[in-house]
Formats: sequence, C-alpha cells, structure tokens
Amino acid sequence: MSETPSTVKQVIPDIGGNFTLDEAVIATLAPGTQVLEASSFGISKWTRIARIAARAPDGTLTSYILKCATEGGRTMMEGEYNSMLELYKLAPSFVPRPCGWGKFELAYPVTHYFLCEFIDMQHDLPDPVSFCARLADVHSKSVSPTGQFGFVVPNCHGKILQSNEWDSDWASFFTKLLESFLRIEIETNGPWHEYEQAFGAIVTTVIPQLLGPLQADGRVLKPSLVHGDLWEENAAINLATGEPVVFDASAFYAHNEYELGTWRRKNIKFGRPYFNQYLLNIPPSEPVEQWDDRIRLYSLKFNLAHMIGWPGAPFVREEIFDDMKYLIEKYPPKPQA
Repeated sequence: MSETPSTVKQVIPDIGGNFTLDEAVIATLAPGTQVLEASSFGISKWTRIARIAARAPDGTLTSYILKCATEGGRTMMEGEYNSMLELYKLAPSFVPRPCGWGKFELAYPVTHYFLCEFIDMQHDLPDPVSFCARLADVHSKSVSPTGQFGFVVPNCHGKILQSNEWDSDWASFFTKLLESFLRIEIETNGPWHEYEQAFGAIVTTVIPQLLGPLQADGRVLKPSLVHGDLWEENAAINLATGEPVVFDASAFYAHNEYELGTWRRKNIKFGRPYFNQYLLNIPPSEPVEQWDDRIRLYSLKFNLAHMIGWPGAPFVREEIFDDMKYLIEKYPPKPQA
C-alpha cells in the first residue's frame, strides 16, 4: 500500500517536480485515457497547480491543468468547476473546458482538486474589441436558472467565501456580498472607526440611491453571468486561435456592470479602451447618469478582496475610504418627507 501524502507539497511538489497522480484524478479523465506524466506547473497564492500529459483513447496527445487546495479546498474547487462550466456552456472557445472536480483518495490533509483542459496561452492583454465583444456576449446571452441574482453552488473569490445565495433584489444581494467582505477585511486588517462608520452610510444611504433605481419605476434588471474576478492575470490569448481566453472564475449571476468594478482599481490594466469597447456592446443601465458612480461602488468589493488577500497592502484601504467618502457626499440621506 502506498504511503499517504501528508502535505500539499507531497500531493503536488515544487515547480518542475514529477509525481504520481491520485486515482481520483485519473478517474475524472475519459475512460481509457493513459496518463503519461504529471508535473508541477506553478503555485498560486492559495492553490498548487500541475500539468498532466495524457494519451486519449483514440491516441491523441492531450494535456490538462490540475489545481488543488487543502484548507477550504472543497468550496474553492467545486465553485471554480461550476463557475467555469457555466461560462463554458455559453462560450466554449472563451474558457478552458472544465473536466471535473473531487477529492484525492490518498492525501492528508484532505485535498480537493479541479481539472480542466490545458490551453497554451500568451499572457498578454487581449485585444479590447474581441475581448469585450466576447464578454458582453456572455452577459447578454446568459439566463439565471432561477431568474434571480446568485449562483448554483457556494464559491470563492480567491479563497474568500462569497455570499451568493439567490435574491431577486440586486441592491439586497450586493449589500450582503459587500457586508461579508467588509467583515472579513476588518478581521484581517483591524478595526478603523471612521472607515466602518462610512461603510454603514454606504449600506443605509448610498446603495439604496445607486442600486435601488435599477429595479424601480418599472425597470427590469437582468441577472447576467459574470466571471467575477476578471483582471489581466485571469485573461490571456489562446496561442492556437489568437482569440482571448479567461480562467480562474468566481462566477455568479449579477448586474452585468458589476464585472467592470475591478477594472476601476488602481494598477489594473483593463483601462479606458476596455470600458469604451464594452459600452459599445452593452450601453449603461438606466439611470445612465449614475453609471460611473455604480462602477465606483462595485470597485469597493474588489478592493476589499485585495485587502483580505494581501493584508496591509499600502494605500488600498485609503482608496476604499476615499471612494466611500465621495459617494456619501454625493448621495447624502434624503430629507424625511
């Protein structure tokens, strides 16, 4: 009987190391697939990554990417599989084909994995025209299975569990999502009275005035499938086709403009050309005059996620605070009737 790996580094060793593939992963491949090699391919902040070379039953050589995680691994891997699957159903050339997820048979601590096809990529910024057209097509064609905002399974933004329970009211959904991220951010980086006080005003005063109108006065807001973490590190160019490809999704059904919130963050390379091209495909929601403020509001969640993932990151907390102050000043409490 083989020895059970006791650390994630034994499950997938350091970059360049070969290892024996767990039987659970082999069972995820098509029956009759011959595994030729499994080797470490990289390390992300919360997962370890391997590339699997294999021979399909018809003799075709193929490759797969294997991601695995221990702490919180089930939600991360199941969530990413379902996120990528929903995107793949709509745009199979826009994402790597997801193959499955599961739990290693021989691993301690308990290790979960996500398996998808390998695409040879060039990690350059995709062309804004084709990229934004593909993205907008996903947003436009997607249909929420419940007609509400949310997702089919719990999933994570990085390693952070997202509040994604179904809700027919977008302002309510986004409030719960933002509150959950602020709570973790405070636990991670410590209390700050003025910051937390400002957040209270965002919830009670700003969100009702910015997101409430999207579903008021007879307006209908379509829940659109969003990638959920779409920045330059999660997008590339497929070398075989020259077309854009995206990965590492944390998807759910949202207001389509939510997707653009992360593009507003400082140092993100999806700048004005991407905004402009996206808006040529899908114009701003009504009220149009509030579009820029909605994007500022949505960016708060992505900056909070950054502060959770990279505690103590300089200037980002201050940027969140400044954005909140701007919105609070622009959308003060309405006088009582």
